[in-house]
Amino acid sequence: MTGSVKPTGRCYCGCGKEIGYGRFFAAGHDKVAEAAFLTIHYDASVAQMLHAHGYGPDEAKSVTKTAVGKGLWQECPRGCGYRGARESINNHVNRHH
Repeated sequence: MTGSVKPTGRCYCGCGKEIGYGRFFAAGHDKVAEAAFLTIHYDASVAQMLHAHGYGPDEAKSVTKTAVGKGLWQECPRGCGYRGARESINNHVNRHH
């Protein structure tokens, strides 16, 4: 990422709604903005976006493996192959193991 984005008190999707201090989006508007961005830049396709950034279905091009490799995500300590943020790993382990 480049630069540091700071909350402005207005929804970042561009709807103009005033929101609480320290927030970027009105409830649910982050997903609206994400969908609009994907539509504009990647024909509404997450796969197209990943491909454009060099990721793909092969393990060598795995976006989740890259996130783990950068120390941003973790792998399930039980070895099942699940990858996610620390909170997601905790939920996964508690629910599935």
